[in-house]
Parts: sequence; structure tokens; C-alpha cells
Amino acid sequence: MTNFAQLKKSNDNLSRLLSQVEKVNSPQQSNNSNQDDRFWRPELDKSGNGYAVVRFLPEAEGNELPWVRVFNHGFQGPTGKWYIENSLTTLNQKDPVAEYNSILWNSGTEANKDIARKQKRRLSYIANVLVVSDPKHPENEGQVKLFKFGKKIFDKITDQMKPQFEDEVPVNPFDPWTGTNFKLKIRKVEGFTNYDKSEFDSKSALFEGDDAKIEALWKTQYNLSEFIAPSNFKSYDELKAKLDLVLNLNSAPETFAPSAPAPVAEEKAPWVEEAKSTTPAVETSTVSDDEDDEAMSYFSKLAADE
Repeated sequence: MTNFAQLKKSNDNLSRLLSQVEKVNSPQQSNNSNQDDRFWRPELDKSGNGYAVVRFLPEAEGNELPWVRVFNHGFQGPTGKWYIENSLTTLNQKDPVAEYNSILWNSGTEANKDIARKQKRRLSYIANVLVVSDPKHPENEGQVKLFKFGKKIFDKITDQMKPQFEDEVPVNPFDPWTGTNFKLKIRKVEGFTNYDKSEFDSKSALFEGDDAKIEALWKTQYNLSEFIAPSNFKSYDELKAKLDLVLNLNSAPETFAPSAPAPVAEEKAPWVEEAKSTTPAVETSTVSDDEDDEAMSYFSKLAADE
């Protein structure tokens, strides 16, 4: 738990966050934000380009970290029905889609491997941000919003805290006094939303280091714990029943044994993808939601109409 006085005098905040980054990037066994007006997303032009500036904010009162990480699945089955659910792997619990994907992959057939790839797990992060500049919607400027983003942006955060080169100084971008603004530059590249040009600005204090203003802003931040609360996830049995319905597994029960399958080695699980390239991750399929968040919003509406 953090209060404002502890936040300012904390000297180990960067090292503590880095230790959590290591956990995030290490293998391990959502709420639908699209309808939630607390969430902010820059508006893109007709070409798929967009620009905005935000400031990542520190952990809110009662939160241990300034971000939460959520996994979910979104795919359509042969029945025409949609499976769009938070994954229990977010809570380090077994998940029926993760198990079924492993079974498909271990079957050794390319057709089953393709199915596992299509059912890959989606990775997203949620953090509090101050909207510094929003050219399309200036009314958002100066407001604290929730921002959902994928691994590409999280990697840029990690690079700030743990730079690759000796002449670069580590920066905690979540720090209100010694952090830095983030310039979000969005392009459409080969049909995909691309964030590669996004970058952090030079170090600067919020409100020129005015503690009273920083504390007032900090008190308006959203508690992130709700997004990883167990109540925000369906039970294993509920998810299994939904998966059976979407994939029509009840007609072929032998394809899904209830016992956990043998684990699949990371380096031999190419359905684990980040955007358009393969990246080491976890025992179940993972893809960043940077590229297809709008599509998932549309799919969610379709599923809700069923």
C-alpha cells in the first residue's frame, strides 16, 4: 500500500518496478474496457495515424504497482459463436483454453497447430495516465484516464527503466518528479497499427514539482486492482462450458481431456506471438492487443448480441 508521503520519499521505486518487470517478462503458468468511459484512446485519422502525449502516473493508493497485466482470449468457433473471456492465467490459475491449445499443439498436426494459433492469448496492460495533449479531443487534456496498451509500449517503458546502453541513464517514467512524458505516435503499417515511432521525451517534473498539485492529481487516480480481482473472472468450469459451446467440443469429447497436458517448451511454441513476430512467453498463446484492439471491440459487441 502506498500513501503520498511514502511515494515521494521512496528511493527504491525504480529497482522495485524493475523487479516486477522481470516477473512480467518471465514465463509463468478484463474487464471489457471498450465500453468504460474511464479509458482513453487517441482517435486516429482516416489513414490510421494518430498522435497524443500522455504521462504515466505512479501506483494509486492501495496499489502495489502502477500497472496491471491482463490476459484474455477472443476468437470465433466453428459454431459461429464467440469466445471472449478473461483468461485465468492472469491469476496464475489453469485455464481451459490454455489447456486445449496445448493439446492441439501436442497433437503434432499442422491443422491443429493452426487452430491453436488462432486461439492465442491476448496480452494487455492497464495504467493510469495524465492526458497531456490530445489534438483530436482537447477536452481530455489535463484529465486522468485509464490507458490500455500492449507489450510494444510496455517494452518502451522497460527500456526507459533499464536502458540497453551504458551512456543512457535509467529513468522511472512513472515518477511525477523525475519521470518523462510519452509521445504516442501511431501509424498504419502493412495493415497493422504500429507504435514503433512512439517515444519518451526528456525528463521533466509534473507541475514543475509542485507537491500540492501532484498530490491532488494522484488522489484522482483509479484503483487498478479491480481488473485482476478474482470476481472479474469466470470460474474454470464456466469457461470450460463456454469453450465447449463455442467449439462444439461436446460432440467430440475425446479431443479435450480434463487432465492438464504436458507443458510445451517456450521455444517450441510458435503460436506464442507478439504482433507479427514470435516472442518467448508463456505456456499458452499470447498476442499483444496493440494491433487489433478495435477489432476486438467489434467482436465483443457481436458476442454480446448472441
